[in-house]
Amino acid sequence: MPRKIDDRERRERRELLADALMRLAAAQGLEKVSLRHVAAEAGVSTGMVQHYFRTKDEMMAFAVTMVMDRIRERSSAREAPQEPRALVRALLLEILPLDETRRLEGHVSLAFLAYAATKPSMVSGLGEEAAQMRAFLAGQLRAGGARGVDPERAAAGLLALVDGLGLQVLARQCGAREAVAALDAHLDLVFAPAPAPAGGAPPG
Repeated sequence: MPRKIDDRERRERRELLADALMRLAAAQGLEKVSLRHVAAEAGVSTGMVQHYFRTKDEMMAFAVTMVMDRIRERSSAREAPQEPRALVRALLLEILPLDETRRLEGHVSLAFLAYAATKPSMVSGLGEEAAQMRAFLAGQLRAGGARGVDPERAAAGLLALVDGLGLQVLARQCGAREAVAALDAHLDLVFAPAPAPAGGAPPG
């Protein structure tokens, strides 16, 4: 009688397959990747892949969630900064492709976005993850007392900024140091205190 697979082991096997999908996506995009290709990359049978994921789109949705979970885990593991600006910076730095792990995730994100553009069924999953990220950033902007900005719009702008910087780093149009400096400069603007109100008219 086959032994029962617990939730932890099931999660580990699904992550194994999602990691294989990510490597293939980064190397050759997603259009031509099949469950059979994922099985070969992971060193397992196609039947095992189909046991955990019925379709490639289902596996992709899981992989997107897995990447976002890993980004949040890495950012929270950074010496647990408590100040809102530090929390926002830690999270956004984990999105920028500044090392091999993040470069792989950056290439995968581009492949997912290109694939989702022609697959409406994928948009909802990507949208939910993006909405959660924006909500977290907006909450930190409020907590940090950012003045003169709409928190939701500023959060969307920060994500757009790191997406654009990440693309430039991947395309070698911008170095890692320049990307971090640009992010820090923008954070300085977003978290800048409101200017003091103008005083009365100067004496004549």
